[in-house]
Amino acid sequence: MKTTSSKITVLILLPALLVAAAFALPSGRAAGAVRFAVSIDPSVRAEPASGRILLLVSRTERFNPGVNGTPVFGKNVEALKPGERAVVDETAFGYPLRSLSDLPDGEYFVQAWLNVYTTFRRSDGKTVELHMDQGEGQNWRRSPGNLFSDPVKVRIGGEAPAPIVLSRVVPPLPASPDTPHLKHLRIQSELLTRFWGRPMFLGANILLPKGYDEHPDVRYPVLYNQGHFPRGSVGRFSESLTNPAFKIWDADTAPRFIQVTIEHACPYYDDSYGVNSENVGPYGDAIVTELIPRLEATYRAIGRPWARVLTGGSTGGWISLAMQVFYPDVFGGTWSFCPDPVDFHKYQIVNLYNDANAYRVEGEWMSVPRGGERDTSGNLVYTMDQECLYEEAIGDRSRSGGQWAIWNAVFAPVAADGYPQPLWDPLTGRIDKAVAAWAGERYDLRRRLEKDWPALGPRLAGKIHVYCGRMDNFYLNEACYLLQAFLESATNPAYGGEFKYGDRGGHGWSPFRGDELTRAMADHVLKNSPDGDKSWIY
Repeated sequence: MKTTSSKITVLILLPALLVAAAFALPSGRAAGAVRFAVSIDPSVRAEPASGRILLLVSRTERFNPGVNGTPVFGKNVEALKPGERAVVDETAFGYPLRSLSDLPDGEYFVQAWLNVYTTFRRSDGKTVELHMDQGEGQNWRRSPGNLFSDPVKVRIGGEAPAPIVLSRVVPPLPASPDTPHLKHLRIQSELLTRFWGRPMFLGANILLPKGYDEHPDVRYPVLYNQGHFPRGSVGRFSESLTNPAFKIWDADTAPRFIQVTIEHACPYYDDSYGVNSENVGPYGDAIVTELIPRLEATYRAIGRPWARVLTGGSTGGWISLAMQVFYPDVFGGTWSFCPDPVDFHKYQIVNLYNDANAYRVEGEWMSVPRGGERDTSGNLVYTMDQECLYEEAIGDRSRSGGQWAIWNAVFAPVAADGYPQPLWDPLTGRIDKAVAAWAGERYDLRRRLEKDWPALGPRLAGKIHVYCGRMDNFYLNEACYLLQAFLESATNPAYGGEFKYGDRGGHGWSPFRGDELTRAMADHVLKNSPDGDKSWIY
């Protein structure tokens, strides 16, 4: 999910209805008069490139789309040759201005980017062009291989704008070096390689417990901490003696877990959500059957279900809960924080099953925009349609790298063109009930639990723990209430878990401090150890 650090925060510049409406042309300007020619500098890329050109327009040299409302206009290009010009004009889809022709006359700074796509020929027979993400999800401006230009100052309404040359390239991500306690593992996944038709990899960052080297005969439980793009790290741990996370890890009384974060970036420009998906691929099976066995054999894990626990927040909250539900016999418990929608009756605040429109609450005489984000005082930060229209400008066909796009890619079926079937019309918000029903049948966690509780209940009893702020910025507490209501009504067996909420708590709220969470997990592992194994506690 959109965490506090990575969440796109859109400044509301225009009323929601105005975003998609036609604007009056500035006085004296003909339709289609504003256009830019964008080309690739052959010195930075010798071969043709397909992808999406993103044109940023700002009154200052600061370009910050999605944060301060810098207008962005997107256009797809196919096999653009170096030196060849691609014209970006009034037909490019824009946000918050719908078209370049809506720009008032005046001086602006302009910068162009090319979000580069890779061609995949999948095992389902579909050929698609997607961004080959390398772990910088939801940020096309940090993604290796993407091209961009220097800012150019132009005058709209005067002379023809200067050509824009993509003369810079985002460099490769540096490798994550091993340290005395933090290790890294990378494997090629046979399942994902077969699905995507090209080599695909999974990675893991492994924080070894204190005393690991001094106790070579001890095997340890594993804490799998799910989240957005850990990029070589496990939480905030560093080897610095003054680092707060190091001090918690270094305490003599700290639980001795192997702590792991997983790198599973997928070609839809986000992480995979750790489940099998018709669009994204069999990431759940790849993680569980390929990555975890290799990791646990390499780093002396106990390697039994009761000794594997899950946690994570936001996106990681959903992944940790979903992996526990989809693989109930693999993991021994989850502590999930502010999970993405766990009941599609509250897809944030949209009822996918019953609402007609994702963007607006529609009545007989009026309609009201739905909130996309709020602050913990209840003030609206932006609306659903604003966020989704911004994503549409960045990338069509669920290729924006944004939140709604990756949910659609993970949850929806494959459309005839090989891309995800939209849950709703991205321009109008009109919900496709057939697609919503298909997605809900497979990925609505509350629905799955309710449908299969006689079989799942005995394997999940005591394993589900959920925590969320009652003023979650993205309304995620609403779905948690529905999940809790079902689980607390289940009696055969009782779910035996825990839900806690923070009054006024926003996205990321937690009742735990310091090492309280790992201690609770350690107690759970000890309680469920069939042979009372305490060798890992020293």
